[in-house]
Amino acid sequence: MDLRLTACVLMVLCATWSANGGNILVWYTEGSHWINMKPVLETLVDRGHQVTVLTPSSSMYMNTNEPSRFHYEPFNVSFSLEAMEAFLEEFLRFSIYEIDYMNYLELYIRFIDIMKTDLQFSIQYLDGVVKSEAVMKKLKEGKYDLLLADPLYPGSDLAADILGIPLVFSLRFSLANNWERHCGQMPAPPSFVPGAMSKLTDKMDFSERVWNFLFYTLQDIMIDHTFWNVLDRYYSDVKGTPTSACELMSKADIWLIRTYWDFEFPRPFPPNFKYVGGIHCRPAKPLPEDLEEFVQSSGDDGIVIFTLGSMINNVTKEKANMIASGLAQIPQKVLWRYRGEKPETLGGNTKIYDWIPQNDLLGHPKARAFITHGGTNGIYEAIYHGVPIVGIPMFADQPDNMVHMKEKGAAVILNLNFMTSEGLRDAINTVINYKS
Repeated sequence: MDLRLTACVLMVLCATWSANGGNILVWYTEGSHWINMKPVLETLVDRGHQVTVLTPSSSMYMNTNEPSRFHYEPFNVSFSLEAMEAFLEEFLRFSIYEIDYMNYLELYIRFIDIMKTDLQFSIQYLDGVVKSEAVMKKLKEGKYDLLLADPLYPGSDLAADILGIPLVFSLRFSLANNWERHCGQMPAPPSFVPGAMSKLTDKMDFSERVWNFLFYTLQDIMIDHTFWNVLDRYYSDVKGTPTSACELMSKADIWLIRTYWDFEFPRPFPPNFKYVGGIHCRPAKPLPEDLEEFVQSSGDDGIVIFTLGSMINNVTKEKANMIASGLAQIPQKVLWRYRGEKPETLGGNTKIYDWIPQNDLLGHPKARAFITHGGTNGIYEAIYHGVPIVGIPMFADQPDNMVHMKEKGAAVILNLNFMTSEGLRDAINTVINYKS
């Protein structure tokens, strides 16, 4: 009887259909966008999918030589890594040190100039894919089922259209939600939906609503002039027929938005927009022995984790001394990711590291506060582990992120150009000691 039952079970198992994972192509990206994308790709591999990542020959973060569970598909670009780093340095200098001292006209002129330069880099990336017969031939032969892309670097919609495969976007937001509103058809009534990067909340008085309306309009004019006009000509040239880049972008099947309703303000959204904030978050792992020893030495006061993100390795000597002086005035131990010259005012409670395991430190029972630039990745790790924030936003989505966190009662915001040692000390004490 047992033998017959075993034989029947084996026959049923042999008759079942096998299941194959998808063959997924991933568009290139950079910086924190790549840091966010990697855990998603690793999870796709865990679930049986094949993942191939387009990788440019000049990249600061996409290292094809490191061990990886997915395949890299390299392509050549016509500029050097040094040229990209020089542009990034110029952008950071403008965003961190210059922007607070400019009027709106000066700011817009400078920002448009930077956007045009950034788009030229993006076009050269795109040339390396869609204008390379060898690369496109290889991609067509790859028989991919899906293209996954962060639209930070344009062209994924054009490639998906040429390859005839579905497209999924993963993004935080575009300027004033231009892509989402005009291409994704996401409603954004200016009366209660603040424009991305406007630093407004959903609780606006009349003058703020007027400014929000003007903000949307000004951003749309700027993006039409510096972005869409250029891409429309490029896409039309590649396809050989008049082509709207926004229309191609509108064909994306799913828009994965890297925030969630614990963070966002209420707003309408279409059914193919999915809010997935925090998908990169993980439980904390044990710390290396030297870090654990320093953390445990904090006693009941606990620790403060301080990092300004993957792109900011140092600040001016004057500001570094000001920050170190403020940190020296708190009872907590501080782990500071910093690669600049050691500040003269560094206190005995503060240790400087080239790199720190941010997620694992935030998940440690002794974590009391997180000093951050306000990038989306770090914000969600702080939300995931329940650690309050002192925000020092620098550029891009960071000021907007910190406005959201302050409005939700989870953060205090400081300005790097105007903050003092005492202000930093008071902000840390506030988020640690005031339970609200």
